[in-house]
Amino acid sequence: MHKITQTLLDKFTIDYLRNQVLKNAYGNDDTIIAGLDPRTLLCWYLFFGLIPWFLNDFIVLLGMFVFVAITTKLAKIAPLVLFLFCLGVFCQTGYLFIAALFFGGNLSTLYSLLVMTLKVSVCSLASITVFSGLNPDRLATGLLYFGCPDQLSFSISYAFRILPILMEEFQNILLSYRLRGHSPSKKTWLGKVKYFIYQIKIIILSFYPLMLNTAKRSRTTVEALELKGYRYANENKIVRKKKMASLMFKKDDLIFVLISIVWMILCVIISILF
Repeated sequence: MHKITQTLLDKFTIDYLRNQVLKNAYGNDDTIIAGLDPRTLLCWYLFFGLIPWFLNDFIVLLGMFVFVAITTKLAKIAPLVLFLFCLGVFCQTGYLFIAALFFGGNLSTLYSLLVMTLKVSVCSLASITVFSGLNPDRLATGLLYFGCPDQLSFSISYAFRILPILMEEFQNILLSYRLRGHSPSKKTWLGKVKYFIYQIKIIILSFYPLMLNTAKRSRTTVEALELKGYRYANENKIVRKKKMASLMFKKDDLIFVLISIVWMILCVIISILF
């Protein structure tokens, strides 16, 4: 048992977390979802990210959840991201259910919580699916096509681009704190608790220099882009047209949209019949 626990703890290192996050953001270019047009994915996300909040039908919401779960599987999401999703959604539901029982609720309260959980799950899985299938360039181009301001589309794509740098920067700062500090012994249970508290403490302390370094790096990047004529390129119609040239609806996009429509129609029909 001790060996199993130690093995699990060894896996959850900064390198493992970084690799999982980067895999989810950049390592899914060979999936079916990543091969779809950005406009298709953004419109699909707009539907599955908004419509569930206006529905209260359990069967329809369950059908939408099953469908986005299938697309998440096709997108090859990193296991850590799925684990955090399940932990966040279902732990919150359990907490609300216990609180409802404590304040006089009954088992009928569980139905309302399940409906709310399905709404959150559909929106969350749709977000994970879409943004894991779009790299920064494709995301920015898709947003520009729909009339999104240049500054906003650049900010979103820049957040994607700077993610690997932030993870590496965070790891270096964390290692510097560990090298200069003295970690407690892990031989006893009390020592393990102290070690855990010590790790949390240095993680919190690492965020301050991380934010400072990020601000400096962002300023340097903005100045470099201005020197290279980024603002002029955004206002130039020829440059914008070349960016849009990469957008192209294909047969896979049509099939994906038709499957989504047919699935939703079937969910509505089943809900009406039952």
